[in-house]
Amino acid sequence: MRRAAVALSAALALALAAGVVPGPAPPRAAESQTAPGAGIEPFTIEVPDEVLADLRERLARARMPDEPEGVGWRLGMNQAYLRQLIDYWRDEFDWRAQERRLNRLEQFKTTIDGLDIHFAHRRSPEPDAFPLILTHGWPGTFAEFDKVIEPLTDPVAHGGRAEDAFHVVVPSIPGYGFSDRPRQLGYGRDRTGAIFAELMARLGYERYGAQGGDLGAGISRWLAANDAEHVAGLHLNLCTAGPPDPDDPTAGVPPAEIALMQERAAFWTDEERGYSHMHGTKPQTLGYSLNDSPVGLAAWIVEKYRSWCDCDGNPETRFTKDELLTTLTIYWATETATSAARYYYEGRHGANSPDPDRIEVPTACAAFPGEFRFTPRRWLEARYNLVRFTMMPSGGHFAASEEPALLVDDLRAFFRDLR
Repeated sequence: MRRAAVALSAALALALAAGVVPGPAPPRAAESQTAPGAGIEPFTIEVPDEVLADLRERLARARMPDEPEGVGWRLGMNQAYLRQLIDYWRDEFDWRAQERRLNRLEQFKTTIDGLDIHFAHRRSPEPDAFPLILTHGWPGTFAEFDKVIEPLTDPVAHGGRAEDAFHVVVPSIPGYGFSDRPRQLGYGRDRTGAIFAELMARLGYERYGAQGGDLGAGISRWLAANDAEHVAGLHLNLCTAGPPDPDDPTAGVPPAEIALMQERAAFWTDEERGYSHMHGTKPQTLGYSLNDSPVGLAAWIVEKYRSWCDCDGNPETRFTKDELLTTLTIYWATETATSAARYYYEGRHGANSPDPDRIEVPTACAAFPGEFRFTPRRWLEARYNLVRFTMMPSGGHFAASEEPALLVDDLRAFFRDLR
């Protein structure tokens, strides 16, 4: 069965379950390139001046809550740091410079399952490059892959080998950034996976690799499970699985992995899950604040960048203010903070079909020590056809931004034998 039919039938079934029937998909592009006129149109980021002026005015009128003395970050976003960030956003941050930087990437839109899907598509100068789709999560955007796209597509110019080159596709998840916000419920990771499978088909890619972390890991798993005919390999930087023997979960697990799993589990369970519960239960209530207050948006998102990065409490050892504010400005200008949060509601309330017991597509796990969860290799081997497991020396949740060279090297090594 051709991949376009697989993706479209899956999307149709999910749409029918949600009470929404998508229109027919345009035919597969004849060539493996992004071609206007094949249902794909060029896209350039152009945030209106009035949106930026309104943003600066709202930042200037910010009303801060009280904060107990000496609490630091214990209660969430630290006010002293937030004030610095807001002042910089209002007075010094140059969105137009960041817009020009992002627009160096070739970007497009195409309509799939009733939504305009935004994606970057950088083709390698190497004729035998291998297609690879990179999928972001929350609170990221497509821009989080900016540091890895050029090394992946042009390895010779970045100390690599021509035979390790990729053609890279980086979509924005529906409801995130420059992709459309769904107007009905029913768009979870499986429906998104069907959309992205159709996207790769529409680009003419018969065989490709999938990479993701966070929500992008769940979407990439869907691709590996349901478009396995075309997915050559699955690479994850957030790898999850349950114990193969629930009665003896640590059997055969090295002590170092047990210790890391327990430490990360305590971190996640004790202090970090509040945002997820809110997203998964009452995202619309939260959304009124995120959509109306850039200060509220900054506090909600940047606190997670600090908590989830391998940065010893200082996010600017991993991200510049410009990088953080580029992410915030994308959410703000596109008004997608609420629709992005709703993605968690979809996952919690039945929009996703169950993951398969085992994924047979060759799989790699890149385990970064600062990730908010860690799964032992033995557990992963029971769920995936695990052929590569890399314990990274540093890095956290935002692998492509924090440790781009480590991620690029791991992708090159993993896909070397799968092309």
